[in-house]
Amino acid sequence: MPQLTSSDYLEQRLDNQINWYSAKSSRCKVWYRSLRIIEIVAAAIIPLLSGMDNLLYSNWIIGGLGMLIAIAAATGSLFKYHENWIQYRATSEALKHEKFLFLGGSAPYDGENAFQVLVQRVEQLISKENSNWTVSIKSEPKIAGRE
Repeated sequence: MPQLTSSDYLEQRLDNQINWYSAKSSRCKVWYRSLRIIEIVAAAIIPLLSGMDNLLYSNWIIGGLGMLIAIAAATGSLFKYHENWIQYRATSEALKHEKFLFLGGSAPYDGENAFQVLVQRVEQLISKENSNWTVSIKSEPKIAGRE
């Protein structure tokens, strides 16, 4: 059975994982900030509209803005964009750190088993992230009718 070379591992596994975590982190950051901006803008408009007695349908608009705030806040909480943004970024940066220590031949990658140590440490980081995700999913409240 052919052994995986360090360049193959770096290219096929490590770089792939770095890119995945980085892209997911960026997406979560955009969603988190977008939802927060919606909340902030809608909340800022409500007092302005409340002071305009002559505005047609102002009560409906204020109610709609309140509903928009609730939906944005619930969506952010449900999909955990802020937490995922931070966690994915941390994992991406940790993987990059390991890669560059390995490429530079720095400890703990300065021995004869450098590649094996790299694989073990990288897979440990990825496994830890997967475990955190599993715990997070299992700790979500159950919704009736959803398994």
